[in-house]
Amino acid sequence: MNVLEVRNLKTYFNINNALYPAVDGISFYLKEGETLAIIGESGSGKSVTALSIMGLVDEPGKIIHGEILFEGNDLLKLKEKELKNIRGNMISMIYQDPMMTLNPFNKVGIQLEEALLVHGKASKKTSKSMAIELIKAVGISDAEKRFSNYPSQFSGGMRQRLMIAMAISCNPKILIADEPTTALDVTIQSEILELIRDLKKKNNMSIILNTHDLGVVAQMADRVIVMYCGKVMEESSIGNIFNNPLNPYTINLMDCIPRIDKKKDRLNSIEGYVPHPTEYGSGCRFYDRCNRRMDLCNEKIPPLLEIQDNHFVRCWLYNSIEK
Repeated sequence: MNVLEVRNLKTYFNINNALYPAVDGISFYLKEGETLAIIGESGSGKSVTALSIMGLVDEPGKIIHGEILFEGNDLLKLKEKELKNIRGNMISMIYQDPMMTLNPFNKVGIQLEEALLVHGKASKKTSKSMAIELIKAVGISDAEKRFSNYPSQFSGGMRQRLMIAMAISCNPKILIADEPTTALDVTIQSEILELIRDLKKKNNMSIILNTHDLGVVAQMADRVIVMYCGKVMEESSIGNIFNNPLNPYTINLMDCIPRIDKKKDRLNSIEGYVPHPTEYGSGCRFYDRCNRRMDLCNEKIPPLLEIQDNHFVRCWLYNSIEK
């Protein structure tokens, strides 16, 4: 059963009175209890996709087309009051930088209480005890004392745990984790991922995981979407993406991973850089960096095709008609 369906979503930004695509016609689904990873370099559109689902795209950004169906209801057609009842309640998000989300002037316990009270998950009598239980649930010891601490009194890993506590406070059906371990060291990263896995199992959550860390993807994901410059380049199961990548961009990403069975003197890297939306041409957006490009690739964007069962690829190499 699909708990979320995104259909032909287009989120554009107004730059000097012209619209440029950050997310350009992407479609995907999320099953109940599934972890879907969205991977790609910075600038691929992962975060804008997440913010679009949450209804948090600010000017100069704007969703100009598409549908975001949550349990059959199009979130883009809801009024702000209706959306607030879903945002943070049924769909929650863990952001990249907890200090950009946690209020530095409020005690963390008060902020957790507020999340519970706003969505009617607790009364004023029970909110404190429930907030303390949430702090315990994310592995922070001495929760009663820590309830009265400010965000600055916590380490980076602990602040990320507090963000997770806030995100799961209303037992959401969907948790969006936007680069949840980017600024953390490897040991803390592992702890945070284990915590998210445990909470997913306990609460039967569906998860959208935005990351450029392929090691995180290997640990967490059931399915993977590969994004580049606002487009879905490839979509399949975790096994296919790692063992049988088809799009040249995906292949290049996989070649950047250090592997014990394939020792190299030097790690591969993808030459060039992710272009700014103002620099997109009429053809495939990976054209300038692709080592298998053809003249056709520079002329028009290839369609996303199902090459094998549930394995979708956007590349002219796999379009028999054009070849």
